[in-house]
This record gives sequence, structure tokens and C-alpha cells, in this order.
Amino acid sequence: MPISTDQVFAQAREARLFAGHLIPGHRPSQAGRLENRTPIDDTPIGWIEAGNAEDVDKAVRAARASFESGEWSGLSPAQRKAVLLRWADLLEAHTEELAALDCIDAGKPITECLNTDMPATIDTFRWYAEAIDKVFGKISPTGSDALGLIVKEPIGVVGAVLPWNFPAQMYAWKVAPALAAGNAVVVKPAELTSLSAYRMTQLAYEAGVPEGALTLVTGLGEEAGEALGRHMDVDIVSFTGSTEVGRLFLRYSAESNLKEIVLECGGKSPQVVFEDADLDGITPHILAAAFWNMSENCSCGSRLIVHASIKDRLLEQLRAGLADWKVGLPTDPATSIGPMVEKAHFDKVKSFIDDTLEAGARLAHGGKIHDELGSGWYVEPTIFDGVTPDMRLFRNEVFGPVLAVTTFEDEQEAVRLANDSVYGLAASIYTQNLKRAQRVSSALRAGTVSVNGFSEGDITTPFGGYKQSGFGGRDNGLEAFDQYQQTKTIWYVN
Repeated sequence: MPISTDQVFAQAREARLFAGHLIPGHRPSQAGRLENRTPIDDTPIGWIEAGNAEDVDKAVRAARASFESGEWSGLSPAQRKAVLLRWADLLEAHTEELAALDCIDAGKPITECLNTDMPATIDTFRWYAEAIDKVFGKISPTGSDALGLIVKEPIGVVGAVLPWNFPAQMYAWKVAPALAAGNAVVVKPAELTSLSAYRMTQLAYEAGVPEGALTLVTGLGEEAGEALGRHMDVDIVSFTGSTEVGRLFLRYSAESNLKEIVLECGGKSPQVVFEDADLDGITPHILAAAFWNMSENCSCGSRLIVHASIKDRLLEQLRAGLADWKVGLPTDPATSIGPMVEKAHFDKVKSFIDDTLEAGARLAHGGKIHDELGSGWYVEPTIFDGVTPDMRLFRNEVFGPVLAVTTFEDEQEAVRLANDSVYGLAASIYTQNLKRAQRVSSALRAGTVSVNGFSEGDITTPFGGYKQSGFGGRDNGLEAFDQYQQTKTIWYVN
């Protein structure tokens, strides 16, 4: 039965929210549990199970048994499609509940969870459900003496390791295409944000997904996550998170069964603003790129690279635009900026502000810590002017609301500054010159380039990065569907 946001908030106040393993035959235990605290005010909201290698092994064995039995992998495309569509309908019916879980768990503004995250999550399931019976194999061009079939088969057991910044949406990005392709999936949500993954998996069973085909193990990354990465019977792991942890999954694969690894990691995305840009029209996009979701977003446009002739005017408009960005408790529908997800992350973000001031950049806006709110981990949108490429703020991912402003004089310098990063996830260009937009888009080393607006594309377009932002595949689009399949050639000799 769907429940309201207020009911979820009440359960959180009473510390009654739970997330744990969903494995056939498993029963939750009071042993091996982690207290779950909300970043809103750092109070307990319940607990999650602390998974270990034994729990992961049980989940993987259940997944393998399900896959080999054909209870999901052997269904016709039309049958899998019908189940995923029923699941999407249930997610839609439970939108308020799931949005509230992400709000409480991650500190995300409730308005964003309701109006952006959950609709995108539901659309993802429906899109991949509809794609199931529209993806075809091929016939190779042979002579009359042979017939060559090129077919796609599910890869087997998929490990999906999720980040904490978009809990429900990233669950959909991994699970929907993997299940649609006929695989069995073991989900490991971030320990900071496991609530919506737990509830969504329960709804999957209600829709008709077999319990073995979709299992869930909660707990710490260094316990459950590593065990999944090292398991000898997992065929592929799709990971979204930091570049540092992404490196670990490559090591886990190399030291185990050489499972495939798909990485979507960090970013330090540039926003390049040329002198002919429509400043009135682009200001909301620049602010959204820089500060949406408290900047806890891997494609965050955290480097504003702007032509020197318009920099002062643009900064004035950005400051004016931020007047509408309320810093407050994320349960308030008017809030745009909530807390950092945990104390350690808050301390990291604050260190960037302190270091950048010491490095000599000019504080153009913000910088205030709202320690009077809840947990005190609330950082208002902050803009630094005069950031040079040697500064830490220019080079390192903050994952918090701190924007670096750097100027350029010509197109060549703009491209050089934009590409001066170990990352290459996303970029934005603002210009009214179509030829320039095409030249610069081609020159930027980034997986997604948006022109005259901030965007990651939509469910139809692949999302992923260059360089240390990741490799091995893409989320979204048919590319994500394809990465959870094996390509097989069947050759008939006449």
C-alpha cells in the first residue's frame, strides 16, 4: 500500500526505517547491523544490515541458479516486458514514498526527488521494457555455402554497485537494462542510501520479477562491495562512484575471474562561455550545472571558463540568480540546497573553500556554512573568481557547491583550459556561433557535450566519460542494453 511523504518522515523520526538483504530464504538478523542516520539533522532513522562476503556469496548463488533455470532469462521478450511495465506502474504508485526515502536518506530536496528523480526513474524502466522486443540480431553476408547468425545473449550474473547521490535513479540506470536483457542482478546500494533500493526491489517481486533474478545486499563497500567485485561467479560489475574506488574494481577483476567492469566515475566538467553567449538565457543553465543536487553530481559543471570580456557581467547575473536558491531543510518544498551527505564529505567540501581562499582566489559569492540548520552540514552556493589551473579547486572534484571561475581570451585557450583535466565526463558550451559550437564540441574530450544549456541527454542517449571518468560501457541508451549482453556468432555450413 503506497504511503505519503509525511508518513515516511514520521517513520524516520521514530527510527523505524530499515533496509537489508533481499536473498531467497534470508531472514534479517539483529547481528551485523549499521545505524542509519539522516544528513538532515544527523539523527538515527533506523538501521541497515551489514553484508559480508558470505551474504554476497548467497546472493550470487541465488542469481546464478535463477539464471541457469531460465525462470527469468528464459522468458520471452514479451513476458519480461510485461513484468517490467508492471513494476514501473508500481513505482509510479509509490512515488511519494520512494521520493521521501531518498530525501531522508541522502538529504536531497523533496521537490527534486518528486519532480525530477522519480519521474526519470520510472521512465527508465518503461523505456527499457519497451526496448526488449525491439532489439534484433543480424545475419552476416555469406555465400550460399554458409549461414552466419550474429546473436545477443544475456551475459549472466550482473553486479550493480550504486552511488549515494541519486539512489533511485542510479538503481534504474543499472537494473532496468540488465534485467531487460535477461540477466540476473545482484544490487549493492551505497551504505549511506539503501532505503529506496530496498523498497524498489520489494516492488519488483510484487510485479513478478523472480526473487533469485534480482537480489540485494546492503552494507559497507569495503565488505559487500569488494566481495561482489572479487566473486568468481559474477560475470560483470557496473559501478558508479569515485575514480578511486573504480580503480579498486579493476584490481578485484584482475585478481579474480577477469569479469567485465563498467566504470562511471568522477568529473570536473567545464562550462565554456564565449563572448557572444546569451547571458540572460544561459544563467539558469549555468547555475543548474554548478549547483543542482548540492553539486553532488558527477557531471557537475564545476569549472566556469568564461571569456574575460563578459566575466564581470556574468558573475553579476549568477549572483542575482542565486537569490532564488534557498538553503534549508530538504523536507521543505521550497528548499533548493540541502545538506552534504555526511560529516566527512562536509569536511572535504569546507576544506576546498578554506584552501581556495588561502590560494588567493576571490570569493565572489557565498562561502557561508549554515551551521544553524539541522546537522550543520549545509553549504551555500559558493563562487570563486580568479581560479588558476594550478589551484586545487580547478583540478580536483569537490562534489559540493563550490564553483571555480577562470577566464580565457580566445577559442584555443578555452579548449586548452577545458581539456586540462584528468576527467572527461561532461562539458557545456555557450555560444550563438554554430560553427564554433561544432568545432569546440569536437575538440572537447568529454563523453557528453551540451550546447547552450546544461544537459546529460536523456534515456535514449548513452552517458559515460573519457579518461579517468570511466570506461567499459555506458549507462542509458541501447548502449547500456548492449553492455549486459554477449555477442555470439553461430555459423551454419551448408
